[in-house]
Amino acid sequence: MRDLKIKVYPSSANLKKEDQLAWKIAEIASDKSRPGSDAIDMIINRIIDNASVAIASFNRKPVISAREMALAHPRKNGATIFGVNSKYKFDCEWAAWANGTAVRELDYHDTFLAADYSHPGDNIPPIFAVAQQTKCNGYDLLKGILTGYEVQVNLVKGICLHEHKIDHIAHLGPSVAAGLGTLLKLKTETIYQSIQQALHTTISTRQSRKGEISSWKAFAPSHAGKLGIEAVDRCMRGEGAPSPIYEGEDSVIAYVLSGKDVEYTIPMPEKNEEKKAILETYTKEHSAEYQSQALIDLARSLNKKIKDISKIDRIDIHTSHHTHYVIGTGANDPQKMDPNASRETLDHSIMYIFAVALEDGSWHHVKSYTPERARRKSTVELWQKIKTYEVEEWTKKYHDPNPANKCFGGKVTIYMKDGSKITEEKGVADAHPSGQRPFRRSNYIEKFNMLTEGIISDKEAKRFLELVQNLKNLKAKDIQSLNIEVKSKFNKKRSKKITIF
Repeated sequence: MRDLKIKVYPSSANLKKEDQLAWKIAEIASDKSRPGSDAIDMIINRIIDNASVAIASFNRKPVISAREMALAHPRKNGATIFGVNSKYKFDCEWAAWANGTAVRELDYHDTFLAADYSHPGDNIPPIFAVAQQTKCNGYDLLKGILTGYEVQVNLVKGICLHEHKIDHIAHLGPSVAAGLGTLLKLKTETIYQSIQQALHTTISTRQSRKGEISSWKAFAPSHAGKLGIEAVDRCMRGEGAPSPIYEGEDSVIAYVLSGKDVEYTIPMPEKNEEKKAILETYTKEHSAEYQSQALIDLARSLNKKIKDISKIDRIDIHTSHHTHYVIGTGANDPQKMDPNASRETLDHSIMYIFAVALEDGSWHHVKSYTPERARRKSTVELWQKIKTYEVEEWTKKYHDPNPANKCFGGKVTIYMKDGSKITEEKGVADAHPSGQRPFRRSNYIEKFNMLTEGIISDKEAKRFLELVQNLKNLKAKDIQSLNIEVKSKFNKKRSKKITIF
């Protein structure tokens, strides 16, 4: 690995493209590195994971909306849509839109946290859709996905978007463009221009994750993926991009990020070095914001120690800066304490999440979020007793440069009305690579079977799982059928017919 130093340069400096971050990303996207066996195995795990959560969300409203928009764009030799028979094909950018929304809706797939947040599995739908439309094989596909993960993970390590209230999909546009460059074996110059266009068009504010969080949270990554595809399409036709997009005088660093006096350090592999950043990422056992995963596990264990929840006086959660200010009371969002808040808001409220997990001793991707569950009197009372606090020790653990030492949990102290207290802490979720029960292939398959049970047939589940686990050797025709069809009774629900298309 190497550390790339980037900063703003005046236009008069005429910074060479070979010295620009976008070019250096394009170089690794067009290099000749070969995937390692561990990385290949993890790609398969994440494709299974994405399919699980996409099928589980098949008839949720945002997913229906996205799918119906995509269904209006059929293409004879296009890409497939999750849940729809594979004989039907659609424009790849619209398939990416529908599938990306389905993957993101439940907030239940993989994550990587460092200087910023990310869900690197968001790279898979757009890269997969283009692979289908362009008749790529399994080996091409996995190389493209590996590049997408490599770029996004390393951008997240080096550049914090959140401190400037920019949504984390600004790292996704460039990673998708780079991944597509690898998939399609494009020249470095074309990838370079595509990365710059993709970044330029995918910058949006973080209001999508603040206050009353709407369904746009599910659409945002698929929008970035769609824009990434379109950027590559234009640049393959010879079009250029705003340049230098990171280092220019009026660039992203200059006026969106920290400005002209700040230098960023971005880790990136050397040319032809094995890409394995995917191995630093982790999936979710629970359908909730990642920083709640360890605390859900802690709440489940504490449930066994507290016989009467009503005897609790208050609960203090000591945790990292990000957890306190994004999903904790430090956000100062009254919506995070509101029993009538949207599901999207509730899954970004650690106060709500911890209260339900503590009371139930479990967590469910549907039942834990129903309006009836959120408004239960005992839950509301417990919920209002919870406060979070930033502790420097937990913030340092969160940002530890060694992935094996990173922690995303916290210390919880429960004060009882009788004056006694219970204090416990958990650094990482049980399913984390460093946790008590790290997710293996069997866990991904178990999650897949749990989330798709009753929605797809046993025969369809077996066919998909056998096919995807042979990804490296799949021919282009096999990639065309690497999709899942839901049972016909689940494919009847439609959104209101209000459309201009």
